[in-house]
Amino acid sequence: MPDPTSAVTEDLLTHLRQRLPSSIPERARSYRPDIDTPAPTRAAATVVLLRPALSGPGGVEVCLLRRASTMAFAAGMYVFPGGTVDPADSDAEPRQFGTAGAVAPYLPGAGPALARALVCAAVRETFEESGVLLAGPDGDTIADVSGPGWESDRAALESRRTSLAAVLARRALGVRIDLLRSWARWITPEVEPRRYDTWFFVAAMPTTQLTRRIPGESDRLLWTSPAAALDDYLADRLRLMPPTAYTLGELVNYTSVEEIMAAATARDMEPILPKISLRDGTARLVFPHDTDYGSIG
Repeated sequence: MPDPTSAVTEDLLTHLRQRLPSSIPERARSYRPDIDTPAPTRAAATVVLLRPALSGPGGVEVCLLRRASTMAFAAGMYVFPGGTVDPADSDAEPRQFGTAGAVAPYLPGAGPALARALVCAAVRETFEESGVLLAGPDGDTIADVSGPGWESDRAALESRRTSLAAVLARRALGVRIDLLRSWARWITPEVEPRRYDTWFFVAAMPTTQLTRRIPGESDRLLWTSPAAALDDYLADRLRLMPPTAYTLGELVNYTSVEEIMAAATARDMEPILPKISLRDGTARLVFPHDTDYGSIG
């Protein structure tokens, strides 16, 4: 079991344990672990797009999206691009380039079929939500998505009128799975009515493409350093989901995109399932390596 607390500051740990989204304590109080059956999880993928900092020597920036206030899940929260695995992500197998050392089918805990679907979902959701497509005509080239017709393809994917495999086949492209690295796996606490088994990936932002804000699920796109994002989070100027904040806390320790991509190859991908502790009427987030984790139902 990985220790998600080993690479983050005590200030961040304290903030995360104590400052839960307002809906969680209420749900935790009504949840009966000996009676209630946890909601099933849905497989999901999220992608941490990385680029070198635009100012100063060294440093890394990440892409964050603010979910629209109308969204049923995590409204107003800043998240990485991503979403649930769609049936079409599993039904067809797009071409893949750069298989040596890549994530699929080398996701511990996921069989080959699920690994392919997770990678497909990661690439599709990143394109839908930020306009970045991690695909190309071969293992050395990134697709140019600036031409006419690409927005129609993106919108068709978003509305589920087509699949990623169909779009790539028509354009003679394949998924550049060598651009992705698995980073972590988080499972939503059992008290939540919407639960996800989410695989976090890191990916270097293609230098030939641009992110753009796409209206719909998000209302803002932000490139920022992990340290700046965490400063704003700790000052309550930026709302983050706990796994997002943890991931940023880990990325603070790296000075380049290359370092992060190299570190990803040695990550422990055992799932991290936080629990909610209720003590003296106060809700607290508990992680697997907290001493009281095993005593919480």
